[in-house]
Amino acid sequence: MAKRQTKPTFESNLKRLEAIVAELEKEEVDLEKSLKLYEEGAKLIEACQKQLAEAETRIEKLRPTAEGLATESVEPEQE
Repeated sequence: MAKRQTKPTFESNLKRLEAIVAELEKEEVDLEKSLKLYEEGAKLIEACQKQLAEAETRIEKLRPTAEGLATESVEPEQE
């Protein structure tokens, strides 16, 4: 029977990304490994951004109002 793969959580992606950054900050990492880590990190960033966008969409759909739940747009914070 095939093993079902689960989608990595935001937290697990973020933890791996932090580990990649720590590895890249070491001076003894060779160029080839650095490139592979960078590529993996870029994919993780993309996955995290997608997960955050999905969470934002869910929040938009679940805004409570006096009449019940209603969809209300969420504006991203400006820095």
